[in-house]
Amino acid sequence: MMDNTTRSERSRSVIIQAALAIIARDGPRRLTLDAIAREAGISKGGLMHQFRSKEAVLKALLEYQAEYFEKFSQDYMAQLGVASAEPNLSTQIAVSREAITTEQSVVSAILGAISEEPGLLSESKERDAKKLESIKAEAVDPELAILRLYAAKGLLLSALFGLCSLTDEERLRLFERLLDSRQWLAAAKD
Repeated sequence: MMDNTTRSERSRSVIIQAALAIIARDGPRRLTLDAIAREAGISKGGLMHQFRSKEAVLKALLEYQAEYFEKFSQDYMAQLGVASAEPNLSTQIAVSREAITTEQSVVSAILGAISEEPGLLSESKERDAKKLESIKAEAVDPELAILRLYAAKGLLLSALFGLCSLTDEERLRLFERLLDSRQWLAAAKD
């Protein structure tokens, strides 16, 4: 028999997955508590036991996204090992690439949260500022590192907004170039 904590965690997970499915299929404007309850197959009361408001669901989606990409970052950095010249930069470029290729795009949830509750992004901004400081600290050429980082973010955002006319293969090749620290370090030394 399941204890209350396990049941509660399972319910939260079902609700988050339902919200992601709605955003991916119908867009962030269709995300309502009623729609989430229907999608999750639970009562609205059961939903509201876990999340009191749509804002609470959006906050949970942002936390889910942060956890997903934090784990991805840790795994990626562990694969790089100590031999990498700019591991923080490479990891953040890889995160942008992963965000585009993630099948059930958690990133869509971010866009939904931004459009609905811009104030929820303050924690994300703080995390990004810390990552940027780590990137600057390790970089041979901090401005070039920032340029590479924001080129990756630009590829991500243009794809998410449907503004990118590149093929998936072209975009992935560009990410590979952004990740190739050797060519960038050679350019920084010139």
